Amino acid sequence: MQISKAFLALAAASLLFAGGCAKQRAPATKALESVETSLNAVREDARKYAPEGLKGVEAQFARLKDSLDKKEYDNVLAGAPQLEKAVASLKDAVVAGEKHAKAALAAARSEWDALNTEVPKMIENIQTRVDEQSKKKIRFKVSKEELESAKSGLEWMKTEWAEATAAVDSGNQIKAADKGKAVKAKGEEVQKTLGMKEA
Repeated sequence: MQISKAFLALAAASLLFAGGCAKQRAPATKALESVETSLNAVREDARKYAPEGLKGVEAQFARLKDSLDKKEYDNVLAGAPQLEKAVASLKDAVVAGEKHAKAALAAARSEWDALNTEVPKMIENIQTRVDEQSKKKIRFKVSKEELESAKSGLEWMKTEWAEATAAVDSGNQIKAADKGKAVKAKGEEVQKTLGMKEA
């Protein structure tokens, strides 16, 4: 008789536990679905403007999804509010990242406009100087080694500048500006080697 009572008590407790779990399943599922909807809305932009933040949020979401699959509804309900805050922070990071990207693009466009005026003239002037020096049998200010170095530098400049202009044509203003600045810096170095500017 005592065994029967104990069994009934255990069965009743199991039913109560199962019932409690069933009651938690719906709100836990709903909470996670709500977070997933918010995350999906920002995911594409986050890949571009806040990739590291996205990785962290996706890792948190994966852990809660795993808890839901394991019917650990308490964990889901406890973790969902924090995950919602993380998604909100991710949205803020995306806005900041997009703003920074736009500012960087505007700066790159401005730099490129200046470089696109200066660098082609610089390359042309260096080419003229190299041609002049190459024709001379005796050079007083530029050694043979310096002239060869300048020629090599000039060829590098032409190649990099071609890549910079190609980057502009493909819409990558930032890459173009970076390459353009490198070409200009190299050009200044070559000009000094050829005695075109004071060192």
